[in-house]
Amino acid sequence: MLAYRAGDAAAFDLLYARHKGGVFRYLLRLVQDRGAAEELFQDVWMNLIKARAAYRVQAKFTTYLYRVAHNRAIDHFRAHKGGQVSLDDEDASAEVLAIAAPASADPAVQVEHRLAAGKLLGLIEALPALQREAFLLHEEGGMGVDEIAAATGVNRETAKSRLRYALAKLRAGTRAYT
Repeated sequence: MLAYRAGDAAAFDLLYARHKGGVFRYLLRLVQDRGAAEELFQDVWMNLIKARAAYRVQAKFTTYLYRVAHNRAIDHFRAHKGGQVSLDDEDASAEVLAIAAPASADPAVQVEHRLAAGKLLGLIEALPALQREAFLLHEEGGMGVDEIAAATGVNRETAKSRLRYALAKLRAGTRAYT
């Protein structure tokens, strides 16, 4: 980001290529609406472009980037007062599963992976919103507890607690399937 701030346009391309997948999946799973996630995704990158000159290193770049994404998602929720699309919608589920499922030449393996991904996505969707966000920042953003706290504007212990509870609920849910 420092190179981009200094005028290196290729540095932005590298940042985008490196982080686009994780940011999009984070937003998609958070807002549970592909159209809204795409709009928020574009806003995040536009905000990053606009903030280029004012960027100051205060944490890792990923913490900064996911803080921007978090803020845009909060703005979205405030504007829509909880208007979310459920993953029970067949089309939405297929789109999310296509993102989550690995490519495989063996159809049986692909079906097995899609079923497992579907179960996991259902468990993630069932998490309380704050725990889901902490989990997604950890998994999609590769963030540790301190970075999650910085990105979401809470103290370290709150972030740690949210992540711990999310992981415990996901573990218990996956045990129920086996």
